[in-house]
Amino acid sequence: MLSGIHFLLTYTCNLECDHCFLYCGPNAKGTFTLRQIRKVLQEAVKIGTIEWIFFEGGEPLLFYPLLLEGVKLARNMGFGTGAVTNAYMATSSEDAELWLRPLSELHISGLSISDDSFHYEEEESPAKRAVAAATRLDMPVSSICIDEPTVEAIADPKHEKGVPVIGGGAMFKGRAVEKLTKALPKRGWEGLTECQHEELENPGRVHVDSYGNVHLCQGLSIGNMWETPLSMLVKKYKAELHPICGPLVRGGPALLAKEYGVKHEDKYVDECHFCYLTRLALIDRYPQYLAPRQVYGLEEK
Repeated sequence: MLSGIHFLLTYTCNLECDHCFLYCGPNAKGTFTLRQIRKVLQEAVKIGTIEWIFFEGGEPLLFYPLLLEGVKLARNMGFGTGAVTNAYMATSSEDAELWLRPLSELHISGLSISDDSFHYEEEESPAKRAVAAATRLDMPVSSICIDEPTVEAIADPKHEKGVPVIGGGAMFKGRAVEKLTKALPKRGWEGLTECQHEELENPGRVHVDSYGNVHLCQGLSIGNMWETPLSMLVKKYKAELHPICGPLVRGGPALLAKEYGVKHEDKYVDECHFCYLTRLALIDRYPQYLAPRQVYGLEEK
């Protein structure tokens, strides 16, 4: 049951992290308008099962008035609200409280702050100052910590060489494929037969961006809500009829590549790695479902 809508409020970010699976950065385009936010929230009401509205990015606090108004509108409509930030604005403890107090006064339901080496290396980072400030303001706050990928263990010793287990929490799509996969051990493509992260048959959440794309997984869309209302897209969605999700549900990225005759390498880090590169190979064939191009590191045509 679909219970959450995640706004990709903007693809713009003050940082350009190696692990970013959306290719966000200072030059990335695509930011919601207030009118578009209202339309999404109206559709959320029509869906009837939505409980949570999250605001993410990019860096949503780059458009702070828009974020505040979005949280306010969602709260007034009865939704729980959350936001994700890298806390770039927390240049001091005083400034951290100054920025977070309006969100606290709106009774935001959850605040997640990215606090890892991809974002900050110093011990007293803006993220840590923001977590401390949120705690003082009695806000529900948590840290998101993603580390450089490492080989933690070799699982399934029954196999001759085992299966590498990659730690760190990075997902190998978007810029992470370009920046983080080269030195990692890889597995045979034939065994990559499941989606490990998303419930494609019965999604519990979708991400929406300002272009209208409704993502089941970043860059994998069920359609465009500026062309077809979100409530209708959700109602009509059936994984087995979707040209990309259908094969993924039946046999993961291995079947997706096989059914469409995609030429590929013999080994990949994991399912995400193989799926992302297979979708990239199919992007010109299914542009309405593999969008926007910029999350694949491509310019819009």
